[in-house]
Amino acid sequence: MVEIKKIKKQETEKRTYKVKDYVIYPKHGIGQIISVDKLTIAGIEASVYKIEITKDKLNLTIPTNQQQHLRPLSSLNQINKALSILKGKAKIKRTMWSRRAAEYEQKINSGDIYQIAEVVRDLNKNTDMPVDQSYSERQLFEKAYDRLLGEVSIVLKISEEEGKARLNKALGKKVVEETSNTPA
Repeated sequence: MVEIKKIKKQETEKRTYKVKDYVIYPKHGIGQIISVDKLTIAGIEASVYKIEITKDKLNLTIPTNQQQHLRPLSSLNQINKALSILKGKAKIKRTMWSRRAAEYEQKINSGDIYQIAEVVRDLNKNTDMPVDQSYSERQLFEKAYDRLLGEVSIVLKISEEEGKARLNKALGKKVVEETSNTPA
């Protein structure tokens, strides 16, 4: 008889974030901690992070004991792996669009940079013609692309334009500046 052992879920390492640290909040993307405050709610004092999500013009208040929803920025190695995922071949699924869309949305909202890179790769149409994509497909692509772009730009300490060039190169898209400088 085979004995089945239950594996305890590993506790995630408790991190302490400081003011001006960048963090990833899965449902909204990159944010910056603007303050660490104490709030009293129903007579209970709680320490909270105030996070500014600039892209969405949004401020979040997250209790410090609920920080499992936050993650730090990716490392340089993780960014490089995400860029290599973009270079891979797109996985074409034959399921209904509504199921694929829900799966893509779930991957984007996971906050996992590798899953976001997979969505960008899979929804990338190697053309500048938006007619090739449905509206919802384009929306999902842009959401995933923007999340990835923000993290790549901050981690590599480059501008968003340079970040776009890196992502587009990894996706195999032609960059306009490169083609306009060809000799006649």
